[in-house]
Amino acid sequence: MQLPAPLIEGRLLKRYKRFFADIELDDGTVVTAHTPNTGSMLQCAVPGYPVLISANDDPRRKLKYTLELIRVNEHWVDTHTQRTNRIVEEALRANEIAEFRGYRLQREFRYGASRIDFYLEKAAEKVLLEVKNVTLCENSVARFPDAVTTRGQKHLLELQAAVGRGYSGVIFFLIQRAEAASFSPADEIDPEYGRLLREAVAAGVLPLAYKTLVNPHENRIGRRIPVVLD
Repeated sequence: MQLPAPLIEGRLLKRYKRFFADIELDDGTVVTAHTPNTGSMLQCAVPGYPVLISANDDPRRKLKYTLELIRVNEHWVDTHTQRTNRIVEEALRANEIAEFRGYRLQREFRYGASRIDFYLEKAAEKVLLEVKNVTLCENSVARFPDAVTTRGQKHLLELQAAVGRGYSGVIFFLIQRAEAASFSPADEIDPEYGRLLREAVAAGVLPLAYKTLVNPHENRIGRRIPVVLD
């Protein structure tokens, strides 16, 4: 999908109170940008890293600027989590995800106590697909989560229960790190998530990991990489 244009170059000074980031622009001006990511942004929210921000003159907004991309290890990383599902939806509708070509699509599907990101249907197959945005990477291994996530744990339990009721369950990791060659859960950060992921996969939930192709103009689905749970 296309990113906002034009994007403004800057340098991250600090990220604080989850939703705020102070950015120094090329002319030395310091602005405060909204950060649409409630996670820890571990490895990304590092003072001094180059960033790209967008500007919006809507008078109803409290902050004019939004943090869009952060440059990590010479690659642009999309930390804008409100864009995550739109990237996956665009790829699903364009049949760019090989496992789900030709499926009908519904967003925000109510199941149990959760809203699952996508419900897919083709012939008699009914699929619940939950998306997770991945910005952490260590030694070419993308990792999730970057902080303890009770919400993410709940989604795994819901997907596992759905498989027992005849649905196909999919946990879809959208990998925003270009250097990643595989994906594994971040057991040292959230061991319960790693345990539940393995349990869900053993029960029939399909884990998929797809990298994104990110540049200052667009973010779109790239190739699939292996999920390693050993």
